[in-house]
Amino acid sequence: MFRSKISGLGYYVPENVVTNDDLSKIMDTNNEWIVERTGIHERRHKKLEEDTTSGMGVKAARIAMERAGVEAKDIDFVVFATLSPDYYFPGPGVLLQRDLGLNNVAALDIRAQCSGFIYALSIADQYIKTGMYKNVLVVGSEVHSAGLDMTTRGRGVSVIFGDGAGAAVLTRSEDDSKGLLSTHIHSQGEHAEELALIAPGMGGRWVTDILKDNDPEDISYTPYMNGQFVFKNAVVRFSEVINEGLEANNLKVEDIDMLIPHQANLRISQFIQNKFGLSDDKVFNNIMKYGNTTAASVPIALTEAWEQGKIKEGDLVVLAAFGSGFTWGSVIIRW
Repeated sequence: MFRSKISGLGYYVPENVVTNDDLSKIMDTNNEWIVERTGIHERRHKKLEEDTTSGMGVKAARIAMERAGVEAKDIDFVVFATLSPDYYFPGPGVLLQRDLGLNNVAALDIRAQCSGFIYALSIADQYIKTGMYKNVLVVGSEVHSAGLDMTTRGRGVSVIFGDGAGAAVLTRSEDDSKGLLSTHIHSQGEHAEELALIAPGMGGRWVTDILKDNDPEDISYTPYMNGQFVFKNAVVRFSEVINEGLEANNLKVEDIDMLIPHQANLRISQFIQNKFGLSDDKVFNNIMKYGNTTAASVPIALTEAWEQGKIKEGDLVVLAAFGSGFTWGSVIIRW
């Protein structure tokens, strides 16, 4: 059986920086309130027409492909994670496949929200391990800004999220000592509505219902989050799935060289860091400047950590995420 390794990384964020002070001008909030609860100082919101979910994914993917030394003809498969597709259908995977000029390869869309990139890596890893594909392009991209309630009513959610994209090229390797050692993914749908965007959806309120009611108080088509409940579950599942990955590979917490958690909330990351007793140089956070970019957060953070020299050859890197669904997962990598 083959091993898959990350041969190239890239990310893209819009140039438009939105600070906490900027938000305080359009809603009842302030910098101190946001920083205390989330650790976020600023985030990016799209302004350019081409900064769609698929468009940003293309920009991140081109960087990752160049760094991996592969061209469009070398990509065998696309796995695209997002909760904010350009269209209701088709998904952004085929749009990216088209715009990158890839061959007629399959493009799979993943709807696992904040855990999307972890799920996508896990799926790509299986295809490479079996020998079916040699190079798989994995993308996480989100445009949140267009769908947030940017008023005081929606501030509990809208101050958290930002736009951006990250990408990785997974490549087949016969070196058993490096690459993705294991992946672990889970879900618990009984809590699906605790972090959700309910409408428009075929199971309840569709566009025609929203238009017919024309209700200015309708919040079914803006994100809802039970913040305390999500936090309590996140810290438990993060811990469980990190330990699951370590145990599967006969490793200990002391073996971790870099933990990159999904950038949901700096307080969650700090809680996990303290629980595992990891020093600051072994945990990478960038939520302070990008906010929560959902499926894009792990690849953006992974790319930045690598670019800054915080990940070196031979390092044990742990990726972990928890999000809507509830979904969660981890990936254990020997760099």
